[in-house]
Amino acid sequence: MRCRLLLSALAAIATAADPPVATSYDYIVVGSGPGGGPLACDLARAGYPTLLIEAGTDQGDNPTYADMANFNEAANDDATRWDFWVKHSDDPARELKFEHMTWDSGDGTFYVGLDPPAGAKQLGIQYPRAGVLGGCAMHNGGVCSLPQDDDWNIIVNKTGDASWEASKMRKYLKKIEKNDYLAAGNADHRYTGWLSTSTSDATWAKNESLPMTKILKEMARLTGQNPNDTANLVNRDILGAYTNKDELTSFFSMVQHADKSGKRSSPNNYIRATLADPAKYPLTVMLNTLATRVLFNTASGSTPVATGVEIMQGGSMYKADPKHVPGSKGPLVQLAAKREVIVSGGTFNSPQILKLSGLGPTAELKGFNITVIKDLPGVGEQLADNYEGSVLGLGQVPVDGGLITMMFRTNATAPTKKRNIFTWCGAFSFEGFWPGFPTYYGPNQYTCAMVHMSPKSQAGSVRLRSADPQDVPDINFNFFLNNGDRDLAEMVEAGELLRKAWQAAGAPVLPFKELHPCPGTNAGANCTDASQAEHYKLQAYSHHASSTCAIGADDDPMAVLDSKFRVRGVKGLRVVDASSFPVVPGAFPVLPTMMISAKAAEDILADAGTR
Repeated sequence: MRCRLLLSALAAIATAADPPVATSYDYIVVGSGPGGGPLACDLARAGYPTLLIEAGTDQGDNPTYADMANFNEAANDDATRWDFWVKHSDDPARELKFEHMTWDSGDGTFYVGLDPPAGAKQLGIQYPRAGVLGGCAMHNGGVCSLPQDDDWNIIVNKTGDASWEASKMRKYLKKIEKNDYLAAGNADHRYTGWLSTSTSDATWAKNESLPMTKILKEMARLTGQNPNDTANLVNRDILGAYTNKDELTSFFSMVQHADKSGKRSSPNNYIRATLADPAKYPLTVMLNTLATRVLFNTASGSTPVATGVEIMQGGSMYKADPKHVPGSKGPLVQLAAKREVIVSGGTFNSPQILKLSGLGPTAELKGFNITVIKDLPGVGEQLADNYEGSVLGLGQVPVDGGLITMMFRTNATAPTKKRNIFTWCGAFSFEGFWPGFPTYYGPNQYTCAMVHMSPKSQAGSVRLRSADPQDVPDINFNFFLNNGDRDLAEMVEAGELLRKAWQAAGAPVLPFKELHPCPGTNAGANCTDASQAEHYKLQAYSHHASSTCAIGADDDPMAVLDSKFRVRGVKGLRVVDASSFPVVPGAFPVLPTMMISAKAAEDILADAGTR
């Protein structure tokens, strides 16, 4: 049968009072982002009645979200924004040195900075997430890149499951991709999947008089590329299948999950297409619905079995939602899953849901009087993220040209032969996240932003504040806690290289007035390695959280999942989202998460005849 899309804010298909079309489904998927949304569609398309639960609304027709160029506005829009106020360390004094620390001014406004007004309440460091059909793929910048092979192979090494070998994972990219930027026939890609991928025009690189082209050529020289071939190198396929790709320092095209007209392509599109398909796939979507816990049968047999979920109905029920009304609560309803429950709430909410359901560290659960279903010490631990930073300055005139995208290895500090920095440079500013970001410094602004790949520390945590499912958990990334000096040295070396490349812009752009990390017009002389490392340590930001419900080995007490995404110690429950990765998957996790969603669907359907 064909089930309805419930409570769509734009389509107004149903009202808040409408009950679910059915009270029992084969599969219930919690969370419609890059992990859960496509998975629910795949299960329904295989013929299994599937319920997809989303706490937010449907903004698929809203240009703020549908047009990729509006991604900054989308991330700031309180129609979907969830504010997680996180910490970067356990040191309160260090936290207060973060230049974009955010405070509640007490008058309905935020203060961002180091000198809050009297009486302001410290909130923390903003980490925006999206409560919306399609998840964070509806408000991000859409950047697509692939993990390093080691990021896949580590799962093989931990679990012995050869299906995770890097050479075998590309098929999931090909399963989902609708390539809009390469001529048909490229065997490394697919042209008929649900996820459109496209690139922007890079013909500007042929104009050697542009300041950006001069910087481009200098970046090529500094990284061992051919400066005379940069106009071609900027079009190199970042999703290509290259021999020893992880050791390839090169410029690349900036691929986004958008079609060639600039329209965002995300799980939202796939969900809508599944609901509208004449095949009448059995997919039900419930919006404005907060999952509060997973339900278990503990009476029959020695192993608890997930039997469904409890939900709270109503809009803005979660306190991370800026529209949440204090004290508001919706009715609680229990829904049954005949086969499995799949939690795909993301790196913050998936461990929260598991803990509220009785799965997690025993001491933490007992501290909130939560009945322990299974002691899983790793739930909410090993939080990981890429470190991000930037070199930002102002030219004397605008730095004309396009966007430079490059992955490279810092020669002096990289621990292996593999690339460790993803950078993109252009006439923009990006310094992290805070209410109202980014700062516009005028037409002469120029930034090289960078993502540090393969961070050596993943010592963060997501822990409950209470047993109330509406509460936001306590999130501490513990940046640079382990081997931090090594990661910082790599970031400093990368920044130095990018700064050197700037100097090729020539007149009339020069001299650059650098804003950070080395303020001034003679930055190289005014800044030491130590001062730059201190800057990145205090001001690094992130938005690629992972690993709080990690896949791991049978004998690893911190492993939450097996290689088939099954939660250890119980039956009928899986977690499929970025929290599943043992390590941060490359430079941008959105595409890898959609790839593992396709893998999870394959694994679940293979098990469909068993419980």
